[in-house]
Amino acid sequence: MQHLYTGCPDLVSLRSQLMLHLEHNTDIHVHIFSNFLCKQWREFIDCQAPYFVMASDEGLNSEQTCFLNLLILHTLGNQINVVLTAGQDSDNLRVFGYRVCARFHHRKYLQEVCDDLSLVRRHLISGSDIRTLVCAISCSMTLRIFNEKQMTPQGDGPFMALDEVADLCRMICLKEALMIVLPLSQRAKLRLINANWNTEALLIINVLKRCEVFALNHLRTQSKMGKSLNWTYISNLSDDLLLKNIVYYCEKEASSDLKTGEEIDQMFRQIWDTTLMLSRLSGNQLQSYKPRTTTTHFLSEDAFINVNGGSTQSLGLIPVRSDIIDDYAGSIVNNLAVLSSDDPALTSLSQAKSFDELTHWHSRRPLSDDYDRTKCEPIKDAYALRSYQKFQTFQRFYGKSLGMSIAKHIVLKSSSTERTQKIPKAQEQKKETPMKKKDKIIEENLRKTRALEEKKEIEKWKSRASSIANKINCDIFFGMRQAEQFFSSLQSKSIKFQAQFLALEACFAQWVNHCKKNKDTETRDMRIVVEIIKLIQTIVNDHQALSQSEDQKKMAPFLNHLGFGNLAQQLQCIQVTRAENKESKYAVGVGSSRFQMQYMGPYLKKDDRADADPRIQHFIPDTWQRELLDVVDNNESAVIVAPTSSGKTYASYYCMEKVLTESNDGVVVYVAPTRALVNQVVATVINQFNKDLPKGLALCGVFTRDYRCDTLNCQVLVTVPQCLEILLLSPHRQAWVNRIKYMIFDEVHCLGGEIGAEVWEHILVMVRCPFLALSATISNPEILTEWLQSVKKYWKLHDEAEERTLVQKVSKKKGLKAERKSDRVRLVLHNRRYNDLEKYVSSVEDGEITFHHYHPCAALTIPQIKKSGIPKDLAFSPMESIKLYDAMVTAWPEWPMKAALDPENNIHLKDKLAITKRDAANYEDDIKKEFTDWVRKGLIDKVIKNSKKEIPHKSTILGHVPSSLQKNCQPHFPKLVERLRQLDKLPALFFMFDIKLVETLAKDLGENLTKSSEKTQTHKIVKEMQKLQIKGKQIEKTIRSARKDEPFIKEAIATNLKQKAEKISKKSPECTYANYGAVDSETLREMIEKVKTVRNSEELISLAERGIGYHHGAMDYRARRFVEMLFRMGHIRVVTATSSLALGINMPCKSVVFLKDSPYLDALNYRQMAGRAGRRGLDLEGNVYFFNIPMTKVQNLIKSNVPELKGQFPLSISLILRLMLLATKADDKEDARAKVLSVLKHSLMSFKHPIETQMLKMYFVFSLQFLVHEGYLDTQCQPLELTGLVTHLHYHEPSNFVFVSFLKKGLFHRLCKPSTKYPGTFPDSVMYTLMLVLAHLFGREYILSQKMKYMGTFFQSKVFLEKLPDDFAAVVEEHNQKVALIFGQCILTASNLADLEEKYQLPLSNIDFSGKECDNSGLVDHLTSSSEGRSGISPFACLSGNTDHDLMTMKNANNMMLATIQISQKYFPFFYLEKTDAYGRALHLNSYALDFFKHGSIKAIVSDNGFNEGDAYYKLKDFYLSISAISVSLKEMCEDEYDPVSLAFEQLQKKFQQKLILVK
Repeated sequence: MQHLYTGCPDLVSLRSQLMLHLEHNTDIHVHIFSNFLCKQWREFIDCQAPYFVMASDEGLNSEQTCFLNLLILHTLGNQINVVLTAGQDSDNLRVFGYRVCARFHHRKYLQEVCDDLSLVRRHLISGSDIRTLVCAISCSMTLRIFNEKQMTPQGDGPFMALDEVADLCRMICLKEALMIVLPLSQRAKLRLINANWNTEALLIINVLKRCEVFALNHLRTQSKMGKSLNWTYISNLSDDLLLKNIVYYCEKEASSDLKTGEEIDQMFRQIWDTTLMLSRLSGNQLQSYKPRTTTTHFLSEDAFINVNGGSTQSLGLIPVRSDIIDDYAGSIVNNLAVLSSDDPALTSLSQAKSFDELTHWHSRRPLSDDYDRTKCEPIKDAYALRSYQKFQTFQRFYGKSLGMSIAKHIVLKSSSTERTQKIPKAQEQKKETPMKKKDKIIEENLRKTRALEEKKEIEKWKSRASSIANKINCDIFFGMRQAEQFFSSLQSKSIKFQAQFLALEACFAQWVNHCKKNKDTETRDMRIVVEIIKLIQTIVNDHQALSQSEDQKKMAPFLNHLGFGNLAQQLQCIQVTRAENKESKYAVGVGSSRFQMQYMGPYLKKDDRADADPRIQHFIPDTWQRELLDVVDNNESAVIVAPTSSGKTYASYYCMEKVLTESNDGVVVYVAPTRALVNQVVATVINQFNKDLPKGLALCGVFTRDYRCDTLNCQVLVTVPQCLEILLLSPHRQAWVNRIKYMIFDEVHCLGGEIGAEVWEHILVMVRCPFLALSATISNPEILTEWLQSVKKYWKLHDEAEERTLVQKVSKKKGLKAERKSDRVRLVLHNRRYNDLEKYVSSVEDGEITFHHYHPCAALTIPQIKKSGIPKDLAFSPMESIKLYDAMVTAWPEWPMKAALDPENNIHLKDKLAITKRDAANYEDDIKKEFTDWVRKGLIDKVIKNSKKEIPHKSTILGHVPSSLQKNCQPHFPKLVERLRQLDKLPALFFMFDIKLVETLAKDLGENLTKSSEKTQTHKIVKEMQKLQIKGKQIEKTIRSARKDEPFIKEAIATNLKQKAEKISKKSPECTYANYGAVDSETLREMIEKVKTVRNSEELISLAERGIGYHHGAMDYRARRFVEMLFRMGHIRVVTATSSLALGINMPCKSVVFLKDSPYLDALNYRQMAGRAGRRGLDLEGNVYFFNIPMTKVQNLIKSNVPELKGQFPLSISLILRLMLLATKADDKEDARAKVLSVLKHSLMSFKHPIETQMLKMYFVFSLQFLVHEGYLDTQCQPLELTGLVTHLHYHEPSNFVFVSFLKKGLFHRLCKPSTKYPGTFPDSVMYTLMLVLAHLFGREYILSQKMKYMGTFFQSKVFLEKLPDDFAAVVEEHNQKVALIFGQCILTASNLADLEEKYQLPLSNIDFSGKECDNSGLVDHLTSSSEGRSGISPFACLSGNTDHDLMTMKNANNMMLATIQISQKYFPFFYLEKTDAYGRALHLNSYALDFFKHGSIKAIVSDNGFNEGDAYYKLKDFYLSISAISVSLKEMCEDEYDPVSLAFEQLQKKFQQKLILVK
């Protein structure tokens, strides 16, 4: 589509250079298409299924804009997501276009140039630089074009003599020679030429750029010539600043006649000679090597050298003293300049009062800390107590849906130790004492009781025997389920054996009949044989002690008839005769091992341990689970990585039990990433444990941002990371923190997330007690464990030093013994799911839903296997292992390992009556290893070449799967759900990343069931229902007027009528997905009552009654909880959801369905969501279905590893202020100091990265400078005045600093003038302006510029936020100037620590542009004599004329600063009054908060402001919490209780709260 940019040849050239650079210097595969309607593009999107297409919505002209919009519409129409470049930080642009005619008619020259290139090819040396050839070709073509134009002049354009054109071409050749010889370090020092090209120069350059594009495209297509060229520096063809320097020198400074240098001169002559050879032109002036032979000017007349005032002056540091600074960043501070004591910047520092969290600096009134200012209502009255009781009652009810039984009563060890220790002795004495007469009588009675029970079972068996056989004969599968329930109720082994053997005979009879009806073995139903083998395995396993060999001999014929003679021989070593060993007509046709692997995978026996662990009563833990118990018992820490539903969370509750039994003081903190998970854990704890505690203490507490209950007086605290950080950094909560005995971090992989990841890091490094870190999705747990181990070693050294000091102080006291803590951090890995996970790809064929099994090995590619092998977490089911073996045998019949890996001969599987899961896993490892060897040793290429077959794992394994499955899921969704129900694959979760689609699909499914129900209802049923309703209404009217006992009678009649109506109206199974037997009607009614007040309650209830629900993060938490509970309890069996169910929520199901592709559907979310499939103890296997997901995306999801955990930037200015507040005001200074240093020293980002460590130290030092300069700290790092308010609003940085600046400048006091008419209140105009200011600070939601033209008419909202008042905007500008000055200097200082090697490397290809500088060229010295500072600027950015002066403005700093500095611009407290997108279009703030304050309508926020209703409510709630925090803080801090600012914020808070309550 390069011709779309005919008017911009420089862009076409850059586009071509980029494509060639990516093609030759990186591993990226470049595709080129003529337009988006061509066949190649269609094949590309079908086969590759890109995650998204990045495009601009606006071009350089109307034609480009139209084309781009068509491309976007076409992309979206093909179900591919579009990412607009305007919303990105990157400026990359890649658009596929159509052909347009060229402006210059020079095609006749192209063939001549192509012929001339053959001359170049003869003299071309292998490895020649692409830059010299492209420059020569483009310049020669330009000369020939202008030469022809002189001969046949046309048009009104300016006439250019050939010699004049040659001058500019020579300068371009000289520029190219300089680019080849000079390293990037010298080119980055070029002078800044402030000039534009004149008309003549632009004409020549445009022609030259078009010729450059032709040269690149031609060289690309010439494979012979292309292979002999060096494409490394294809990205370095242009340097406009260097060319302007050369032209400026030639036009205005050539009198100095500076020497170019031998190497440069030689390179220049070579390029120019090649140019003349290709141009076929001659002339004396053309032959000259002087850059300029004419007097023509190419730069504008006003050209000059731009000087930005020289180098940026160094900013001296304010001397700041603190032990923290000395210990952490002393080496940095010692190397920086410090201001003298008489410097004006130092003497002008404000002498503010010291801030103390205990008392106000004037009134000595108690002040609360950050923890106390969270929302908390203490239990003071009866109403609050009743609410607390309701909360506890509901949590117990909620816990029942989680499968909780009777709570375990916790008894302190101190009260039971003596009794426990005496029990073994009593037992030992009892064994030695002879049995007494009483005991003999008891034993005899028990024997008689057992005999009587056995007699009853015999009678029971006699009565049920025939019915069991009949049920099996009618329906073998239903009959066997009934029979298994009967078997489990039997206690007598002999009766159980008879029953099982009868069922075995009945099943085999069914198989015989089935074989007679189906002569073809391929059409036989192997599920019948599965039932037979299961029975035989059960009988052998349950009755191993049977001494009668005749009983075992009875089973041998069954195995012989099935063709499993090898298994028959195992039963008492029975010798099978030749006749019996002969192939039976009832044989299954495969060996016993293959049959079990291929058909019985879900039923294979698990390798569960049989020996009980005394520490766990309700189940027998596996070996890896026992290791977790050992970790807790030894007070160690552990990182636990195990699949979802594998049983890793139980260690958390064992840990809680341990702490609860030790004392009433110890605390366990459970950290969960979301409030939903917090609620789930709280309900589990309350239902699992019960303990008698002293008055004032609670078993379980909660702490979230908007809810707090029993936080500091509980033994098990469940919280979110942000709230725990508040407690850990609170100066006066250290006594409580010291009570923590264990911490549990659930979903610890959130440490690598984008939002809030640094908070996880902070609390992990401040943990002194042992901890458990749980996750199912960490790809590099070894690195995480090593990092956490380094933190533990730090705390061990600190504790040892602290203990030595303590012992020295109290050495005379006896009995002092410090608590020992282990510093060991174990890594516990378990990579096996409890059950297998089968994957299926869905398709629509002839209007019907079809499922195709997808083998995970089919997702792999040969390069991937060669590089990293088969991913560790890519598990095969037994059937999939057999399929891979068969595919390999088919591809290579002479395979040497064929016999060894044959299931019938393999050492793990051979002749086993009951293959176990461990046996299957061992066989899987063997087959994977062999296949990996095939690929790495090149055997697979040999196989393909010799057999002329496709790769086995791509064809034979996968079978037939449609190539494109992208359909609109909405019309097919009801059929998809119905198909899953027919296959008994419900309950199921249906995942997508579209809130609107989540709700729409659930509603459509409900409407579909309603229509089906209406069709099934007869006229008679409808008429009877109407009669019952009329009678019910009549009785309800007479109840009030009835006398004495009559109301009770009539109420009973009314209840009876309702029950009859429910019975009549009960939906048929075909018209509902609900399981009505799962929840009793009273419980269901109670749950419905609890959600009647939430948004869209009628819709939720109506869907729930039909077994349908939807779930997303924008819903009210009560509505989400309602759906979760009914799904867990089994009533709801179909739930559509977003990723709100991905993080830890207990929602196990039989099947998981991915319905729609999205960029958010990545490897991490896939594993979190797919892990829900397969309920432990209920389902033999889990099922994952892909519908409307491209095949390439399916492959990527299955084979991709989850992202590695990488440290985020851990610091912010608010955090540093909070750390200094903790260090200076803590009750225990030494403990606080250790925590602060741990946070600063142990960031994951700087772990084993010394350069990053230095960068963080630099950021810390300059952040302190900002805090001191702005008056939040004094020079001793003591917090001052408004520190408390800033730290409390830390999650709104930099708005918190700007808000305090408004306070300091007195803007709020000037604004908040009380009403003269109503004293103590403020007029609406004040409230409006106050809201406007706060909306700019705490409600910053931008509206993308491209969205503005499609927003339509607004009815109630203004939508676009007004600008800040001028006086407030002036303060913001002043704030920004200070930030730019201080942190600009931070970048410049940090640049000295940058990695010099990476400084001159391209980030993707790692091409190095460093080299030896040229020191023998006067011209180079002259052109690079710039005096502007460029130490903090990337040398690549310097080529565009940027200097340190530009960096100090903090505009576009991310694109200019050195990449190795690794301090993003967002970590500088720069507050943008105006913001633009990548194309300079203004981005407006959404005025949702101000609009809601005016009209109070959530519907208007949805329709006008463009939010989802749920998202709108939560954003408004967050905004309200910010207002509340400010109001409470100001009220505490103000000495005058009638301070107008405090009163104004209090009035604003109440008004906003009233409006928010109305929409709740």
